[in-house]
Amino acid sequence: MQADPNPEYVTRFKKAISDYYTISENTFALLEQFIQFRKFKKDDILLHSGRLGNDIHFICKGALRSYFIDKAGNTWNKYIYLENDFASTRFSLILRVPTEYMLQAIEDTVSLCLPYLKTKAAVSRNDELKNLYIAYLEQKWIVDNEQREISLLTETATERYLKLLQAHPGIEKRIPLQYIASHLSITPTQLSRIRKELGTI
Repeated sequence: MQADPNPEYVTRFKKAISDYYTISENTFALLEQFIQFRKFKKDDILLHSGRLGNDIHFICKGALRSYFIDKAGNTWNKYIYLENDFASTRFSLILRVPTEYMLQAIEDTVSLCLPYLKTKAAVSRNDELKNLYIAYLEQKWIVDNEQREISLLTETATERYLKLLQAHPGIEKRIPLQYIASHLSITPTQLSRIRKELGTI
């Protein structure tokens, strides 16, 4: 469902991309012409497994999760996306292959949506967008992923949970705890024990 444009959301999107690389007003206008605002209700599926990923979502309000279902029917959450995060099935977008993951709204959500193919075509014609694209991929695919791997190897589950609460205050009141546990690569039972030890239950 289309959502009404909100200038505040565009401002936040502009700030978010400038954290990776600053582009000129003229270059931002190239991106702005592709923007669509989308509204999703809680539990709506944005992308089903087996489909091609076609969109990049900037979360203006609400929350999404990416997850997959294994052959035994078990659900595994890969990532939780909150306000000001960029959500997509990047592997599917770039390689143009069907995704194994699904994207779902955890809350009523508004996203600023960029169609990948149109955006990528604009990137190929504009040096500033190329630099932004490279800076984003370096940060998200290399730096952030490596930091996440290091965190899993060197930090306790309690430390990872406390860092998540610090980065996203109140997340435990918004997001089902089983999703948070999977995001932290622990079991719901482990998370329940951690919360009990911290006195947050």
